Amino acid sequence: MAVPEKVALRPIDFEHDVIQKRPVSGQAGLRSPEAQAPTPGILAADDNVLFSTLTTLVNWARSRSPWPLGYGLACCAIEMMATAASHHDLSRFGAEVFRSSPRQADVMIVAGTVTHKMAPRLRRLYEQMPEPKWVIAMGNCASSGGEFWDSYATLQGVDTVVPVDVYVAGCPPRPEALTEGVLRLREKIAKGG
Repeated sequence: MAVPEKVALRPIDFEHDVIQKRPVSGQAGLRSPEAQAPTPGILAADDNVLFSTLTTLVNWARSRSPWPLGYGLACCAIEMMATAASHHDLSRFGAEVFRSSPRQADVMIVAGTVTHKMAPRLRRLYEQMPEPKWVIAMGNCASSGGEFWDSYATLQGVDTVVPVDVYVAGCPPRPEALTEGVLRLREKIAKGG
């Protein structure tokens, strides 16, 4: 039986032994360098790396899926329903289904005239929503009392009961206006607001 010869030991050459033998990585994992031709302008050996903070990533994810609680009180509620219907399709922006429970929603859309009698119930639903939560005041009545501003029973803006993040003007506002309000809210959420 032959005894194998010992290979002469040499010091490790970092350039030759480590860098040259390093596998080239791609998006799908490790691959050989000749698997595909490099894209013009991008080196094939470059990795796609994204640097961010966890807070920015979480805010980005929250902004892409606002779950609305529909609080329709008057004619603005019809426009809110039309916004969620197939023609305007609010689900393109992550607001898939209007939640029926405040514990499942993070955006309250107040659509319509809020009376003093309804204000405590609105506040209770707002307090039952989990943090973080946002409010969209839809229509002139929810924003400032609207055409009922001189009525003794009408609340002069929902912002006297809950903090409002986005105001959507109109009487009643078009579905496109509510879509624009949701997009503005998404921008605010993504910025950490």
